[in-house]
Parts: sequence; structure tokens; C-alpha cells
Amino acid sequence: MSTSQEKKLPSNRTYTVDDIAAILGIAKSTAYRLVNSGEFKTIRIGYAIRISRKSFEDWLAMEDLEDKTE
Repeated sequence: MSTSQEKKLPSNRTYTVDDIAAILGIAKSTAYRLVNSGEFKTIRIGYAIRISRKSFEDWLAMEDLEDKTE
């Protein structure tokens, strides 16, 4: 099948807790505490937690700015 015929999947608009842990290089339990802190928008679907990609990236950019001003 050629690439023009393949279906393109939309880019994810959310992260999982595992994604957040990997991005930040922290333990999964620490990522859960951060996610539950209310620092960024989350969506719960049953037991699954999804984190808004935009909200997380905005938060991360603000953290970077705060580090540079200190």
C-alpha cells in the first residue's frame, strides 16, 4: 500500500501519565502526584487519566521561564 492511500492518524491531543513521567524523567508515582496537583488540565475516562497536551506544554514553558528568571 502506498503512503498516499494510508490513513493518517490524528496527532494525539493528550498525554498519559507514563508520557509525562518519560518527558520529565521522573518516577510514575511522582507524575501521578503532579497530575493530581491541578497544575494542568486532565481528563478522566474511567480509571484512565489523560493530560491536555497544550495545557501541559504551556505549564512546562512557564516552568522554563521561571527557571530563567531566578
